Amino acid sequence: MTGHDTGHAAAASAISFPVHVARLSKNGMEVTIEADEAERAALAAAHGLVGVDRLVARLDVAGWKQGGVRVTGTVEADIVQQCIVTLDPVAAHVDEAVAATFLPEGSRLAVPVYSAEGEILLDAEGEDAPELFSGDTVDVGQLAEEFFALGIDPYPRKPGAVLAGGGEGGEKRGPLHDKLAELKKKL
Repeated sequence: MTGHDTGHAAAASAISFPVHVARLSKNGMEVTIEADEAERAALAAAHGLVGVDRLVARLDVAGWKQGGVRVTGTVEADIVQQCIVTLDPVAAHVDEAVAATFLPEGSRLAVPVYSAEGEILLDAEGEDAPELFSGDTVDVGQLAEEFFALGIDPYPRKPGAVLAGGGEGGEKRGPLHDKLAELKKKL
């Protein structure tokens, strides 16, 4: 997911920015990624968008515990999508908070916590479990792209756009509905 080998081939991010973990200073580092025209075109194609007008990621990358990395920050973008009703262009804004933790493969900190029954315990409201990385780099650009993708509305609609045929309230009922209504009355 972030430029590390997890057993499956992932396409390289258009905004790839590898950070060498061993070279991180004690105070970490600030990373600002501002996508250029070619990178924005590649992001638009990769995510099925009409266009990406602007994308800026501001990230703080710091060492975390024993060889790990903690990344926090934001990803902001102005995008153009296709309305799912009219197919007209729809402008949208993406503003996502970024928070992720990475540990090197084989780290003892990556061992999951088990219950007495042998089940892995997860806290649904807590932070995500750390991701593992191999090698000596973490691709924070790819991480920023993942959070960018999370902020894209999967069903963009132009204001005032409605489905033809009364799909929003004026629902047509057919013979199946009538049969089910009769069956419901019998119960």
